[in-house]
Amino acid sequence: MENTNASDLLRKVRKIEIKTRALSHQIFAGEYHSAFKGRGMAFSEVREYQYGDDVRNMDWNVTARMRAPYVKVFEEERELTVVLLIDVSRSGLFGTVQKTKRELLAEIAAVLAFSAGINNDKVGALFFSDHVEQFIPPKKGRSHLLHIIREIIELKPTSDGTDIGEALRFLTNAIKKKCTAFLLSDMLDVDPSGAPRYEDALKVAVNRHDLSVVKVYDPREESIPSVGLVHVKDSETGESGWINTSSRKVRDSYARWFRDVAAAERHLFNRYKVDSVSIATGDDYVRGLLSLFQHK
Repeated sequence: MENTNASDLLRKVRKIEIKTRALSHQIFAGEYHSAFKGRGMAFSEVREYQYGDDVRNMDWNVTARMRAPYVKVFEEERELTVVLLIDVSRSGLFGTVQKTKRELLAEIAAVLAFSAGINNDKVGALFFSDHVEQFIPPKKGRSHLLHIIREIIELKPTSDGTDIGEALRFLTNAIKKKCTAFLLSDMLDVDPSGAPRYEDALKVAVNRHDLSVVKVYDPREESIPSVGLVHVKDSETGESGWINTSSRKVRDSYARWFRDVAAAERHLFNRYKVDSVSIATGDDYVRGLLSLFQHK
């Protein structure tokens, strides 16, 4: 039985590698490079000012000392560190279109990992529920990337809940040098009023790292269909109850809550200048990721 499971896993890993590697090579490598390369610039030297130089790079101390205009010269940091923060909470098992949210997250994470690998960047992964389930420190190499992909497919979380703030705090503490981080989640981590619970941690993380958010959702989460009296259960908290979906008031109240949560989330990202994209389980995630890269 173990051998069967191992061979099934290898087939899954190979299948997702073939598909996502092709996407990474053909579509994302160029966009990824232009979006993230050059984000980090290291000071190299000073030289005399030349016509056309950006005056914002003037080194006023050297200019005063030499009594001639000098500018700072920066060179691009060719190697980036990329960290994927992957939500493995129980709400990711929901899906009503082509795949579950967790399956969509896995494929997107694989594309991002291989895109970074093609560009010779270090890649790490942080899997979280309501705590950090596993952290794979950034490294290079195909075997390392495949290790991450295997965990994306096979990892079984020990908790059902979600704590995005805890994942962001771990990132801030674990990675001291500025990195490019992708938070992949359904972002369903709000207080009873619908406000995001992770604002404080987000504020600290964006000051340290270049953070982007890839939010996934299922279209059925946007509204409740009219199907009569239904028993529902929260997959993360275990709370359950009956709701009358035939009631227009109930359906409108839920739809309004969902819109309010999304609006609060967008407001938060705009406030802290976090690039983000929302991708539905039935959407073409290629288009979504390209739009994210093009906004960088």
